[in-house]
Amino acid sequence: MQQGNRAAGLILLVEADPLLRQQLATVMKSDGYEVSQAPDVASAQSAFRQRRFDLVICELKLPDGDGLLVQRICQEAQPGSGFILLTEIGTMAAALEALRRGALDYLEKPLQSPAPLRRTVRRAITLLASIAANSAGGGDAPRATPGLCGSMVARDPRMLHVLDLLGKAAPADIPLMLIGETGVGKEILARCIHLHSRRAGKPFVTVHCASLSPALVEVELFGPERSAFAGTTGQRQGALERARGGTVFLDNVGDLPPSVQLRLLRVLREERFQRSGEVELLPADVRFISATEHDLESGAHEGRLEPDLLARLSAFPIEIPPLRDRPADIDVLAEQFLASAAAKFGKPGLHLSEAARLLLRSHAWPGNVRELENAIERAAILGDGEILPRHLPFAAPQALDPAAADTLNVHVLERKAIEEALRRHGGNRTHAARELGISLRTLQYRLKEFGLTRT
Repeated sequence: MQQGNRAAGLILLVEADPLLRQQLATVMKSDGYEVSQAPDVASAQSAFRQRRFDLVICELKLPDGDGLLVQRICQEAQPGSGFILLTEIGTMAAALEALRRGALDYLEKPLQSPAPLRRTVRRAITLLASIAANSAGGGDAPRATPGLCGSMVARDPRMLHVLDLLGKAAPADIPLMLIGETGVGKEILARCIHLHSRRAGKPFVTVHCASLSPALVEVELFGPERSAFAGTTGQRQGALERARGGTVFLDNVGDLPPSVQLRLLRVLREERFQRSGEVELLPADVRFISATEHDLESGAHEGRLEPDLLARLSAFPIEIPPLRDRPADIDVLAEQFLASAAAKFGKPGLHLSEAARLLLRSHAWPGNVRELENAIERAAILGDGEILPRHLPFAAPQALDPAAADTLNVHVLERKAIEEALRRHGGNRTHAARELGISLRTLQYRLKEFGLTRT
């Protein structure tokens, strides 16, 4: 990003620990960024008066204030600069507040390796450069989009952060890479991004890279040669033509065959393509959103994509956490799916019993959000009025009296839900109570009742 005679990728790092500050600066400098350093709020304020920065990375706790104060000063002194907050484990509230105020991202310390820092900085610089390019081109600058997707609800801080990032990236017209397990909702998110982009009025076309043979993937993307349809009235089009002006979603992009990767790389470089077996060059006016179950940059999956293609497609990578890691979302998603199923099957008044809620919270959800949606739809078909544990497709723990399973199992399930919440939060009762949706006093009473006071 260039503004006047300012160098691209100029970063201000505000960190009180001199050793960590130097380590982080060294990593960013090795990636080609110019890095200035400041140990406190006063030094950062002085730096803002001397230079204009593309990006500010700031620690939360500083000797003379905090990172949120630096964020406010930065926004007043240098509007348009990006901001990333460095937090410690247990300070999620501050990270969410920074995001609410317009921060691009946050990083949790201690960093186990330089990789998260590198990814986060690259993502931020890419987004800022795209905003600057769009503004210079005369278009409206991309803005953060509140409420990225009405059909993707979330309560868990990690998922709220993901939606915030995608809301900021959606209007920027840069390639995105969605990383997450099967069933977390990658295609739904990709459609939401498309609907919040400048391409919303144009087609959204999905290419399932893993379910097609190499030859069919090539035809699906680029289209067949005209001779393949001799004698027909219409010409079949590939995804690049069908999505002209819109978005192409490459699902399981790591399974693209090598020959298709090389052709796709040319599309990204030149914004032109050829139909299979033809020489005529056609314009390729599309945005790519890719999805993968694995981080294709990691050593375990190295070589799945040609490096230059991977770098271009993953300019803005986003990791979607699995449902088991965001239990606070289970209730809100279940309610949403139940309301939809009730309308679909003409069963107004359907609601979840407390026993069913507890069973949902205790399930591991290997199939993620898709499995939850299927489970609720099945329960809606079987239930009448109230959804009970027996309506769900996985077995509840056995009660003492099988005939009274739906009432006696409440206590079994409640104990299990409490134990799981405490385990997830390292024994922190306040955080566990918040996740369970009960007061701390109620949790303490239940712990005593279930004999878990030593937990």
